Order: sequence, then structure tokens, then C-alpha cells
Amino acid sequence: MAKIKRNDEVIVITGRDKGKRGKVQRVLEDGRVFVSGINMVKRHTRANPQAGTAGGILEKEASLHISNVALVNPATGKADRVGRKLLADGTKVRVYRSSGEVIDG
Repeated sequence: MAKIKRNDEVIVITGRDKGKRGKVQRVLEDGRVFVSGINMVKRHTRANPQAGTAGGILEKEASLHISNVALVNPATGKADRVGRKLLADGTKVRVYRSSGEVIDG
């Protein structure tokens, strides 16, 4: 079970965009995440009339390493670490380390 999943609200804890918040759009298998509006880079693209794409300078999100983001605890509004817990019925759930509150499930 992944500690950070798609559609989780995260906060960047280090780097150029430190302190910014956003939703996780995609999680890659190599431990990188794409967060909406965070780590924006400029991509110079050539026009391709056959594909119907215009050229120019496009701005898009680049991936961040998963260790550079932390889940936002809605109760406190701050970054929180994530743990795992096995419930009595045998299901695994994610929990906030500070409060022990169940995240999903």
C-alpha cells in the first residue's frame, strides 16, 4: 500500500516550491509524483502540423521525488507523516502518525 496516492492533497517540504500545496495527479512506480501546479518547467516544442500541435514554449508540471512531499492533515492543516495499520477485519489502512486517525477506509 502506497503512502501517497492519487488525489491526495500534499505540501512540498523541500526545494524551489517549498510550502506550496496541490493535488497528486499521478504516482510513478519509481517513487516520483506529479502535483498540480507544482514544479512547473518550460518545454520548447516544435510545431507538428500532421499531429495538429502548435509550437512554442509550453509550461507543464515535472515530477517530484515522493520524499519531497508530505500529506496534508485536514484537521491541523499541516504536513503529516503516514503510517499503516491493520484493522480487526484484516484490512490495511493508512493513518496519520501524529493522531492515529484513519486517512481512507
